[in-house]
Amino acid sequence: MTETVELENYYFHQREFETLEAIREWFEWEVPETFNIAAYACERWADRDPDRTALSLGRPDGDHTTHTFQEVDRKANRFAAYLAEAGVDVGDRIAINGTQCVESLAGHLAAFKLGAVSVPLTVLLGSDGLEYRLSDCDASVFLVDEAAVDTLRSIRDQVDSLDLVVTYDDFDRDDEVNFEAATDGHGADFESRETEADDEAFIIYTSGTTGRPKGVVHAHRHLLGELPQFLSLQCHRTDENQVVRTVSEWSWIMSLPGMVLPAMFYGLPVVGYAGDQFDPEAEFELIERFEVTHLNLPPTAVRMMMQTEDPAATYDLASLQSLTTGGEAADENIIEWVGETFENAAFIEGYGTTEIGGLVCDDPAVGLDHRLGYFGVPSVGHEVAVLDPETHERIEEPHEIGELAVRYDGDPMLFLEYHNLPEKTAETVQDGWLLSDDLVSVDEDGYFRFHSRSDDLIISSGYRIAPKEIEEVLLTHPAAQHVGVIGVPHETRGEIPKAFVVLANGYDPSEALVEALQSHVKDRLAKYEYPREVEFTDEIPTTTTGKVRRQSLRRREGVDDE
Repeated sequence: MTETVELENYYFHQREFETLEAIREWFEWEVPETFNIAAYACERWADRDPDRTALSLGRPDGDHTTHTFQEVDRKANRFAAYLAEAGVDVGDRIAINGTQCVESLAGHLAAFKLGAVSVPLTVLLGSDGLEYRLSDCDASVFLVDEAAVDTLRSIRDQVDSLDLVVTYDDFDRDDEVNFEAATDGHGADFESRETEADDEAFIIYTSGTTGRPKGVVHAHRHLLGELPQFLSLQCHRTDENQVVRTVSEWSWIMSLPGMVLPAMFYGLPVVGYAGDQFDPEAEFELIERFEVTHLNLPPTAVRMMMQTEDPAATYDLASLQSLTTGGEAADENIIEWVGETFENAAFIEGYGTTEIGGLVCDDPAVGLDHRLGYFGVPSVGHEVAVLDPETHERIEEPHEIGELAVRYDGDPMLFLEYHNLPEKTAETVQDGWLLSDDLVSVDEDGYFRFHSRSDDLIISSGYRIAPKEIEEVLLTHPAAQHVGVIGVPHETRGEIPKAFVVLANGYDPSEALVEALQSHVKDRLAKYEYPREVEFTDEIPTTTTGKVRRQSLRRREGVDDE
C-alpha cells in the first residue's frame, strides 16, 4: 500500500465551529509533497476496513450489486498490472467512458496508481467529438462502454496514438479485449507509483466560446481542493450512515472529482445506476433501497422527477438529508417541491467550472441556507472575488456586476493548464487570479448571484454548450450557408440551443431538413449539443468583422440579455 498521512485539516466539520467565518479563520490547505488520489480515496480504506462498502450499483431490472473498498482496489490493481504489462507508463493518457460501473471507477484508480492520466469521456460523443478528444490528448488506451463502442470503431483508424481498447463487458471484437479477460490472471497486489501532489491526474474536456473543446488538466491535489465544498454539500456529515448519489455520468468535474472521489476519501459509499438514461422513478427507488442521504443532480433532472405523482406516498424518502444542484439556477418551483417531497432534506445550490472545481455553495450546517436567485458563498479555503472585467481591479461594492475570479496561487483545486494551449492558459490566469468568464455580483452577506456568461455559453440540463461549435458543424452541411446559435428558455432544460439557418441555393425549408440538420450535429458532437429548435431565416445579424451578433438574435427572440 502507498504510504498515506492523516490530513486533519479536512476534518474541520468534526471540530466545534459554529460559523463559517470561524472555520475560514482556522483552516489552512494541507497538501503533502507526495499525494496520490488512489491511495487516499481507496487504498487506505481497503487496508483499514476492507469490508466497508465503496460502491452500490442499481440496475434497470431491479438487481443490484455491492462492492467493498477492497474489491474495488483489487480490480484497480489487476487492471493497473495489465496496463503496465502492456507498456502503459507514467504520463500516458487513459480515456475512460463515464458510465456508472465498477470497471469505470477501477479504471480511473488504475490510471492514478500507474502515474498515468485519466481522461473521462461521455458516451454521448459523436464521431468528430470523440476523434478530436482522443487525438488531442494522445490517448493510448480507451476503456469503452457499449453505448460508445460503435462510434469509437468508426474513427479508431484516425487516432494514431490509440494502441489498446478495453471494453467494459464481453462485447469486444478481435482487436479489443474485455475488462475481465484483461485482468484475469493478474495479481491483486500492485505497487502504486509515487506521485507528487502537482503531478497530472486527469484531463476533462470542456467546450469554450470558439474553436475546439479545451482539455483542462488537473493535478492529484485537486481532490484536496474539492473537500471543503463536498463537506458543505453533505451538511458537514461523514459518519458511517451517509450514502452519496450523483446522477450525472462520471465524465464531468462535478460528478467524478466533485462527488465520487471526495465521498471515497471520507470512506462513504457511492450509489451508481447502470441504466442507459435518466429514469425519475429509478432515482426514487435508489433513495429508498440504499437509504441515500445526499443526492446531487442538475435542475433538469429535478424537473423530470417532479412529474412523478406524489412520490413521497409511494417511496420511503426519509433518509435524504440534502439535495444539491448546480450548472444552472433552480427556480422557486424546484425549491418548493424539494421541501414538500423530502421532509428531512436541505436544498443546496452550488457553483463551479471545469477549470476550477466546486467553489461556491450554500452551507446550511452553519446557518447559510439557500437564497432564491443566489448560488451560495465561497467554500472554505478559496479566495473568491468580483473583478472589473477590463482592469481586473477588485469590486468592493455589493451588487455591482463583475467577473468572478479565484486567487490562483496556493489553491490546490485549480487547474494546471489547458492541454497544449499555453496562450489560453495565460488568458485565464492573469495577475494572480483565475478568471471564470462568468459575470456575477455579491450581496452584503457574501452570497453570489449569477448574471450572465461573457462567452455566450448555453447551459442546457446542466451541460455547458458552446454555440460556436454547433455553428461550425452546421456549416459543414451543404444546406447551411450561414448559421447563428443562441440559447432560448425551456421549461424543463433551462435553456436549449436554437439555430438560425440561412439556406444555400437549391434547398427549401422543411421538417425533413430540420431533422437532417439536427442529426448532422448529433452525429458529430455530443448528443446533448444538437439544436433542439431550428429556424430558417433570410439573414443572420453580424458585426463589421463578420461575427454573429448573438445579442441581436436573443433580442429577436425576446430573450432577456441582461
